[in-house]
Amino acid sequence: MRTYIFGCFFLLLILLGIHHSVARAEPTPIDRLFVQKIEPLFIEKCGGCHGDSDQEIKGELDMRSLTGLLKGGESGAPAVVPNDTHKSLLVAAIRWEDGLEMPPKENDRLTAEQIGWVEQWIKNGAPWPGADVREQIASINWDDQEATGVTLNTSGGTSKSWTNRSYEIENLWAYQPLWKETTGELQQPGQNPIDVLIEKQLTQANLQPLTSADRHALIRRLTYDLTGLPPTAIEVADFVTDQSDTAYQTVVERLLESPHYGEQFARHWLDVVRYADSAGFSNDFLIPNAWRYRDYVIRSFNKDKPYDQFIREQLAGDELYPDDPESLIAVGFLRMGPWEHTSMSVAIETRQQFLDDITNSVGVTFLGHELRCASCHDHKFDPIPTKDYYSMQAIFAPVQFADRELPFQSYENTKGFQEGDARIAALEEQDGVRSLTSIPQSEWPVPQFDEDTDEKGRDKVRKKRTEILKRERNRFQPYAYSVYSGPDRTYQSNTPLHLMPPENKRMGDAASVHILAGGSLEAPGDQVQPGVMSVVKWSEDPQSGKQHSAEQPSNETLFNVPTTTVGRRAALADWLTHPEHPLVARVIVNRVWQWHFGKGLAGNPNNFGATGKKPTHPELLDYLARYLIKHDWSIKQLNRLIVTSKTYQRASGPIPPQTQQDDPDNQLYSYFTPRRLSAEELRDAMLLVTGELNTEQGGVPARPELNSEVAMQPRHIMGSVAPAYQPSRTPQERNRRTIYAERIRTLRDPLLEVFNQPGLDTSCEQRDASTISPQAFTLLNSDNSFNRALALADRIDQIVACAPPKEKIEAAFRRTLGRLPTEHELAKSLAHYDSMLKLHEAEEPVEKELPKYVIREMVEEMTGLFFFWVEPLDVYENYVPDLQPHEATPATRALAEICLSLLNTNEFVYVY
Repeated sequence: MRTYIFGCFFLLLILLGIHHSVARAEPTPIDRLFVQKIEPLFIEKCGGCHGDSDQEIKGELDMRSLTGLLKGGESGAPAVVPNDTHKSLLVAAIRWEDGLEMPPKENDRLTAEQIGWVEQWIKNGAPWPGADVREQIASINWDDQEATGVTLNTSGGTSKSWTNRSYEIENLWAYQPLWKETTGELQQPGQNPIDVLIEKQLTQANLQPLTSADRHALIRRLTYDLTGLPPTAIEVADFVTDQSDTAYQTVVERLLESPHYGEQFARHWLDVVRYADSAGFSNDFLIPNAWRYRDYVIRSFNKDKPYDQFIREQLAGDELYPDDPESLIAVGFLRMGPWEHTSMSVAIETRQQFLDDITNSVGVTFLGHELRCASCHDHKFDPIPTKDYYSMQAIFAPVQFADRELPFQSYENTKGFQEGDARIAALEEQDGVRSLTSIPQSEWPVPQFDEDTDEKGRDKVRKKRTEILKRERNRFQPYAYSVYSGPDRTYQSNTPLHLMPPENKRMGDAASVHILAGGSLEAPGDQVQPGVMSVVKWSEDPQSGKQHSAEQPSNETLFNVPTTTVGRRAALADWLTHPEHPLVARVIVNRVWQWHFGKGLAGNPNNFGATGKKPTHPELLDYLARYLIKHDWSIKQLNRLIVTSKTYQRASGPIPPQTQQDDPDNQLYSYFTPRRLSAEELRDAMLLVTGELNTEQGGVPARPELNSEVAMQPRHIMGSVAPAYQPSRTPQERNRRTIYAERIRTLRDPLLEVFNQPGLDTSCEQRDASTISPQAFTLLNSDNSFNRALALADRIDQIVACAPPKEKIEAAFRRTLGRLPTEHELAKSLAHYDSMLKLHEAEEPVEKELPKYVIREMVEEMTGLFFFWVEPLDVYENYVPDLQPHEATPATRALAEICLSLLNTNEFVYVY
């Protein structure tokens, strides 16, 4: 087919050929140069974008004729100026000069010899011979040495690395062997190696580090970092008064053993892997059992599961440990991305989307590399050829989705399952898509409607609602959101369960994987075998420390990925967790450092390539990587080393003028950079200080209250509308830690979103920390903030019921800020309390009426007419709201105003 296209193209060139000069009787050497060298070169290197068959001409540059070259492209300048190579943009482009790079792929770049051909052709007038001259050239027996008379430049090429491309050595830092400390400077008794390496650079920069933070700031910083929650007033007081040498270490050990430790670090991990409870896209169906993966991650951090084992279970748990329940849940990692397949989509395309997604996800999660960049062409900046990308993808070709039967384990939380299952069963028997006639006519959105037309539309909505309810009911059934290895099978997004097929259906070869030209399924190229990144190699003897870099590749292949259907992912896990792998340990210790300091030692945790920020402290990064491996890949050990360093314990200010001038971004860590609480920390902290937080762990997701406008907004599900968001019935259910809140891809919690909770479709390497006006509105004016403030005031009233306002205000300070107010703060607070008391005594709050249903409307696709239905809101039938203003006394509401102010202070919202 390719030959045919080029043949047609060749004929077209003949038909359109134009002589730039007067026709000659005999073909010249330059004519021969064009026919035998230039024209084939244009077809091979440029035809795909600038004149191959009927494809769209890119950049408006048509290279099928000299006329097109003389006209030039969208820049307006001619691509070729006969006899003048300096004015010919084509020459600059093929030389990769003046910001022009053609062809754009490094592997397709013209050689020095080929560039010399083009320049010689232009210098000699850029002739474009016609058909008669072509025939003569074809008939003459040319003597190469004598006939051309053209001296072509074959020098000037650059040395190439193993991918036929050159790289700046400093951009290949991540592929080099881990640094080994040999001088013994890090082994000084009583010295934390982190401090030695940090202070070494501070000394070189002539900067003085700050002393340790005060004990109040220190315990708050430490408690938030390790658990995501604030310390209680008692914990603060105990630490501040304990002046022993072991006081800090005691707090560290207590927090590392807290069950909330796993919740905090799981939250970080779930950002990276894009955990969600729904599938996304136009069919944002519920993923019933995704919560079991979330709980697996929390358990893993709490148990301090070795990180290499953590990797192995998530990538290949079903292959390596088929009888281990945890491993069958762990491979849910492979399905964490958004995905859908419907009868309206092409199975091969949605399958390819999954393969692209999981290949890239493994790249950013474990290797710190965006691999998807190599799906269309060799990576532009990093030594990752397209072949490697598809070889990595072939590892996942056998991955098949399955909701595997797996009994709930004794350590899993199944509380409320019976009640939840019974509620869904009841909804399945009810008409949840009622006619407008079921409500008073005064509430109809239209004066009249066609009942017959509405009924046809409602039937479709009922069918979709049935699918949704089946999925929700499966949440209480013993299935794991898992995978297995086998030949391809077809999946439908709207199928509530993808059960494991029988064994005979799991046998057979995995689908082949081909290099896709331009990433297009319509342009399959060579078939590839499963393999790993060829740039990452090390010697056979892992003790030697010798490793082959991109400049000196080795022919050794330490890991051969099998071509069998089963075992490819197990081999990948072996490769990733090898102690001499240069990337994996670096990537995770960099993430952990960022989770403590707000930024990584390498500034882009998902990008260790040429375009990512290079490490500010490369020796420290590598020391921590080796430390992790040496200590059995223990994340808790790594945390312990970091938080016990002087570097971590430094004060956040005041910052000396010289430091502000010489190191404005605190790259050298001479002080601790304050940070705002994350969205989840902010919500959880409010619930904790108000006494409302339910610290129960695990289980099906909770549904907190959302802004009513967001909760009731119509949310598209292919061909219908998703049910309205309804919160959990009781405060105890709703007020669980935010990590247990349901995460719906197309329905974000406004409170969390405005405080930079990341999206759920792509891996988040680092959260933003924007400062925008809606944040102030949310903290000051939202129902959530008012409810928390009122709950805190009521809590204080219960504890110190008969105390005067002064003591209640002091109690509010202790619970929110962990300290007593200053005299100035107390005076201001009392004055504000008095003014608010008068205001609330003069007003009587009105009880809010909860909605019982919501009216929906859609366009019926067959008739084009609107139809309406009534969706009952069953949760609100016996809903238990939070404490409401009409239930509180004026004094409690006045105290709540003080509490609201405290919840809005920087001291509460920031960690110093």
